[in-house]
Amino acid sequence: MLEKIPALVGQALSGLRAGPEKTAYHADFTDVPERVALTSPAFAEGAPMPARFTEDGEGTSPPLAWSGLPEGTVRVAILAEDADSPTPQPLVHLIAWNLAATLDQIPEGALTRSGVADFRRDVGKNSFLKDGWLPPDPPTGHGAHRYLFQVYALDRALDLPARPGRGAVIDAMKGHVLGKGCLTGTYERA
Repeated sequence: MLEKIPALVGQALSGLRAGPEKTAYHADFTDVPERVALTSPAFAEGAPMPARFTEDGEGTSPPLAWSGLPEGTVRVAILAEDADSPTPQPLVHLIAWNLAATLDQIPEGALTRSGVADFRRDVGKNSFLKDGWLPPDPPTGHGAHRYLFQVYALDRALDLPARPGRGAVIDAMKGHVLGKGCLTGTYERA
């Protein structure tokens, strides 16, 4: 959708960015220790994400793996946000919650737009009000966007309504996060 925005418009908006300080990781859970290591076999920290995970490719969700969940972890939540979207708040690309503490990875494509059987129940609304993974789609000419994949170790399961949004998930998580981790991937449309 945003690939149709002319490059001149993207360039004009290049100074308008939500900023990483507005992501949940840096705004809502600043006092939570960084105890969890989050990685992806598809891209390294701070490196470009392969196009297959974006609107320019198949749009499948990237594989993620984590380790170092603190003792007492009952559930895991994952949130992915675009810190550089030309919006007042970061764009939400993924919300998943109540993942089992025994889980230490999510395979490629498991959190697609429609979800898969193992994850559909625990995937919330992205910024386009759809369930599952919202593939990166930055405006042409806007510059590189940073996508913060965040993992949170929770001391309890979250009691949430069906299809919650970012605010409901963050509110439910407050006071129950034992540790966090972050992996940043980038993507740019020249």
